[in-house]
Amino acid sequence: MPRFRQLIDRARVALAVAAMGLGLAGCQTSSVPKISSLPRQCEVNLPHLTVRSDVEIHREDPFLQDLLNLGKEVRATLHLPPAKRPVTVYLFRDEARYVRFMRDRHPGLPARRAYFIGTSKELMVYAFWGDKTMEDLRHEYTHGVLHASLKTVPLWLDEGLAEYFEVTPTGPIGLNRDHAESLSLAVHNGWKPDLRRLEQVDDVSQMQRGDYQEAWAWVHYLLQGSPDGPRQLMDYLKALEDAAVAPALASRLEADLHESEQRLVVHVAGLGLSALTSHRSPPGKPEHAIAR
Repeated sequence: MPRFRQLIDRARVALAVAAMGLGLAGCQTSSVPKISSLPRQCEVNLPHLTVRSDVEIHREDPFLQDLLNLGKEVRATLHLPPAKRPVTVYLFRDEARYVRFMRDRHPGLPARRAYFIGTSKELMVYAFWGDKTMEDLRHEYTHGVLHASLKTVPLWLDEGLAEYFEVTPTGPIGLNRDHAESLSLAVHNGWKPDLRRLEQVDDVSQMQRGDYQEAWAWVHYLLQGSPDGPRQLMDYLKALEDAAVAPALASRLEADLHESEQRLVVHVAGLGLSALTSHRSPPGKPEHAIAR
């Protein structure tokens, strides 16, 4: 991702300047931050979004516009109500500083490249500058957009929607090729979805790769694989606007749950075949891998 490589290079220069006590253009700066402190050297405020970074950023940076567009896309696709709270994105200068911060401030969380953490005071995204920054930001910022508009979001749906919207808009909407290929193979080996089981997973530390894949599959099926799916999902999201405890979607689909699970299998198998026939990596370029 050339843009982010340029930003990373610029970060090295910016940090050297800061160490000499000079200011960064357009940002409020201070000395190089302590390992356990949040990024605050540069701040950009946008509608419903604040970005604080160890590295110099500008309002015109393409990744900021991408996040704004993503927020609009999520709200429009899901018919979400207006955001009640802003989301703050904290961008660490590199992985080492991010890892040390997370170990210091959130030692109980499993190691992942990026995190969304919501409290009663703030909706926060933690990430670091690197080759997968935009993918990570799209995933975690989707969490932020959901929690800014809804009172509660069940974990499976939270992650399923984030996996759906993290896909960059250069390919088919919401098609996570890794998940499609893996689930298609799983279907061939007898895998079947189980929404009731998935809804029982309520701790992110319990989420396994297969859970992320199934959560994504349900979202993709409801939005693109079922004629009545979008209405069912929108009605469910409407119920989450004011619900202190999320109701079970499986209960809402009671009459059609078994049929929906069968149709999901067919939908996933088709997506996997499409992904296998259309996805070819350029020579020398490794396959994409999710590593949260």
